[in-house]
Amino acid sequence: AGVFDNKQFSSTVEGTPQGGVISPLLANIALHGMEERLTEFAKTLDMRNHKGHQLAWKSKVQSLSLIRYADDFVILHEDIKVVLKAKAVIQEWLNQIGLELKPEKTKIAHTLEEYEGNKPGFNFLGFTVRQYEANSTKQGFKTLIKPSTKSIKTHYRKLAGVCDSHKTAPTNALIAKLNPIIRGWANYFSTVVSKKVFSKMDKLLYNRLWRWASRRHPNKSAKWVKRKYFPKVQDTRNWVLNEGKHILNLHSDVPIIRHTKVKGNRSAYDGDWTYWSSRIGKHPGVRKEVTTLLKLQKGKCAFCGLTFSPTDLMEVDHIVPRSEGDDNTYKNKQVLHRHCHDVKTAKDLKAVNYV
Repeated sequence: AGVFDNKQFSSTVEGTPQGGVISPLLANIALHGMEERLTEFAKTLDMRNHKGHQLAWKSKVQSLSLIRYADDFVILHEDIKVVLKAKAVIQEWLNQIGLELKPEKTKIAHTLEEYEGNKPGFNFLGFTVRQYEANSTKQGFKTLIKPSTKSIKTHYRKLAGVCDSHKTAPTNALIAKLNPIIRGWANYFSTVVSKKVFSKMDKLLYNRLWRWASRRHPNKSAKWVKRKYFPKVQDTRNWVLNEGKHILNLHSDVPIIRHTKVKGNRSAYDGDWTYWSSRIGKHPGVRKEVTTLLKLQKGKCAFCGLTFSPTDLMEVDHIVPRSEGDDNTYKNKQVLHRHCHDVKTAKDLKAVNYV
C-alpha cells in the first residue's frame, strides 16, 4: 500500500504480517464506520408488532447486533432475511474501500437449529456459541458459550509439543514452560462454560506427562515413577507433576468467573475512569489480591492518587517493607503504578540507608 513520511510517498514491497501487533489496529482503522452503516440499514427495516404497526427505529436498531474484533465480526438477527440483507449491505460497504468478504470464512448459521447443512451455532475468537433446547427456561432454550473444538485441539498440540521438546530436560524446566501456557489459555476461557473442558485437558495432559516420565526410566516400575514425578503435594494434591517448589498448574485450578459485559459504546480512552476502574475490579484476568485492593482504593494509585486505566501496569507494594516485618495482610498492601512503585522503593531504600 505504501507509506507517507514527511509528505513523501514511498512504495512498500511487503504488507503488514498477519498476526502482527499492529494488524488489529489497522483493521480497526480500515473498518471504522461499519457499525454506523448497519445502524442506518436497521432503521429502514420493515418490522411490525403483533398489531401490524411499524416498530420504532430504536427497536429496529436494537434487534440487529454487530460484534466485531479487528476484522472478525458476527451479525445477529432473528430473521434470516434480515441477515442476508445485512450481508449484502456489508459487502457493498466493503467494496467501496477495496475490500470483500472471503467466502470460505463467511458462514450463515442458526444458533439453535441446523441451517443449509451447517450445524447449530458459530465459532468466534476461539469460542463456540450455541443454543440448546431447555424446557426449564421461558424462551425454551439456553445459550452456552464454550471453548471451540479447534481451540482445544490447538492447545493440546501445543502442550504435547512442549513435552516432546523437553524429553531430556529437568522436570522444573518442563513445568516452567507448561505453566504460563496452561494459565494463559485457562484464563482466556475462564468466563464461559469451561469446567468440563478444563478437567478433560488436565486428564489429557496427565496421560502425556505419564508417558513422558515413563519413557525416561523404562526399567523402573510405575510405583517408582509415581513417587519420583508425581508425589503428593502438601498432603492435599495427588498425581500432579512437581519437583520441590515447582508444581504444575492445572486448568481446573482456574475458577470460572462470569464475564461482566462492557457497554458497546464504551472505549478505554473515553475518559470515564470511574466506569473503567469498577470494570477492572471485576475482570477475571486480574488476580483476586489486586481486585480487592483496587476496590479498597476506589481504583486509584495509592502513591500518585491518579485513577488506573485498563492499560496501566500495576504492582502490589508492601507499605511497610517486609524486611522490616512480616505483615502480609491487606492492611499492609497497596496497588501502585509500576513507575510509582519504583519511586517508592527507591525512597524506602534511601530511608534505610540514612538510618
